[in-house]
This record gives sequence, C-alpha cells and structure tokens, in this order.
Amino acid sequence: MSRLKKENLTRADGSVIQMGQAPLGVRIKKYIPFYFMFLPVLIFAIVFYYIPMFGISLSFTEYKGVKDPVFNGLENFRKMFSMPGFWAAFKNTLFLSTVKLLMNTFMAVALSLLLNEISNLHFKKITQTVVYLPHFMSWVVTASVFGMILAPSQVGLVNNLLTQMGVLQQGSEIYFLGDQKWWTPIYFIINIWKDTGWGTIIYMATLTSIAPELYEAASIDGATRWQQLRFVTMPALYNTIITVLILNLAKVMNLFESVFVLQNNAVIRQSDVLQTYIYTQTFNSGALPNYGYTTAVGLVKSLVGCALVLICNYASKKVRGRGIV
Repeated sequence: MSRLKKENLTRADGSVIQMGQAPLGVRIKKYIPFYFMFLPVLIFAIVFYYIPMFGISLSFTEYKGVKDPVFNGLENFRKMFSMPGFWAAFKNTLFLSTVKLLMNTFMAVALSLLLNEISNLHFKKITQTVVYLPHFMSWVVTASVFGMILAPSQVGLVNNLLTQMGVLQQGSEIYFLGDQKWWTPIYFIINIWKDTGWGTIIYMATLTSIAPELYEAASIDGATRWQQLRFVTMPALYNTIITVLILNLAKVMNLFESVFVLQNNAVIRQSDVLQTYIYTQTFNSGALPNYGYTTAVGLVKSLVGCALVLICNYASKKVRGRGIV
C-alpha cells in the first residue's frame, strides 16, 4: 500500500492521480534519473545500430571508395544471387549457426540440470566458476589454445595421445583444423566448450525460482527423480528455452569471429560464412572493393535474420499462445 501511494500524485483539491494516468511531462520529470541511466545505452544504439542504417542506400549503387556512388538499381542483388560463393557462404551460415545454437542450448540446459542436483553448495560454486571461465577468453586466445592442442604433430596433445594409444602412427597425424572432414565437428566442440557455461546462468536462475513445494508435493505423490524432472523442472524451463532461442536467432546470421579465427584456405568451403564472405570481398578480393555489393550482401543477411526471428516468434504464439515480440 505504501508503494502504491509513492507511485501516485495528489492534486491541489486532494484527489489522487495514478502515475500511469499522469501527464507525460510529469511522468518524465519523475523518472529523470532512470532516463539518465539509460542514456549511454541509447547513444550507443543510435551511433552503432541506427545511424549506419542510412548506408543501406549504397546497396543500390556501385561505390568503390574513389569516385562518388553511381546508382545501378538491383544490379548488386542480381550479381549476388548469381555468385556460387554467396550461396555457399549463405548455406554455411545457416548450418553452422543453427546447429551451434541448438547444441549450445541443449548442453547449457543439461549442464544446468546437473549443477542443480549438486547438494554441496561450496563444490557447486566452484564448478559453476570453472565452467563459466572459458566465456571470458577472447576468440583469438581460444583459437591459439586449440591450435596448439590440435596441432598436426607430436606437439599437439590430441595427436600425441592418439599416437600413444596406437590409433595413429607417428608421421600420420591429423590436421584437425585443416581437414575438411574434421573442421566442422571440431568447430562445434570448441563452441560448446566456450559458451555452454555462460549459457547456464539463465537456466540456473530459472531453476532456482521453482518453488520447492512443487518437488515436495511430487515426492509425496510418489514421483521419482526422473518424473520430477519431466513434470516439474522441464515445464518451468520451456518458456525460458524458447525465449532464449528466439532472441539468439537474431544473431544467427552474424556469425563471424568464431569462424574467422579458426578457418584457413584448406577448409574455406566448410567455413566461409556471410560475414567472412563480406570481409573477403572487401579486403582480400585483389581489386578495389565494391562497397555497394558488400552492402547489398549485408542487407540481405539482416533481412534473413529478421525474418527468422519473426517466423519463430509467430510459431511460438501458435504453439504456446504468446511470443516475445
């Protein structure tokens, strides 16, 4: 009741106005400190997300950074859709991002459930800290570490172990990061190692919010641990899982750093994604880059990402009655 009074205003005649019904100017004045707190985020979003959107017009021009842009209509898009390299990068982007998203989500949920079963609080905190740490390593450092572990010689830990176990003969070591057959599974393993621990934070927060009375009631009714997991824990996690999946879909087409630091010319067919394709066309094409063409690729990438989010949000509304947008 006291909180409700704080959120209300009093007229001169003594009548009470609810804050939600107060004039806009009054509400803004009341929440000025919160607006100042939000201001840095707003400025960052405007400078790095909204102002660059004016550059979309370049996708309809030929612009090589030397002369003024020349309008060429849809020529960049016709060129893009006729380029095998674009379609290969597009398919790789969808495949790598989608599989990585599903695998990381599954592993994060599984790890959260395992951590939730640990009764020793001290050991639980240590375990959480250990699995979180890889997230704070940059992708450059991560690539360097795994480059040494997977090195195609006896210096590499994995090849050394396989040789000692008799699986490989010395001199026939596998170049995991340079082998077309091995690069993709190794990429997924590295991503799971790096991101799974951080992903558990959200799910652990959801698990701790489940009322203990639900488990007590299920136990009294004779439910086993597996049945408690199935009928109490997982229903509580479903909404969080779906929300996280939809939010992460917005980043599906933005795959770059994790691929860029692990790829090389030997596995370019498996590792070239739209962001690295744009990078190559801009900086490593061997000629003056056509910024209009790369802008067109970026525009298509953004539109596809937006469409994926809207489609999944619509499916969420149909399945569970609500989405997040």
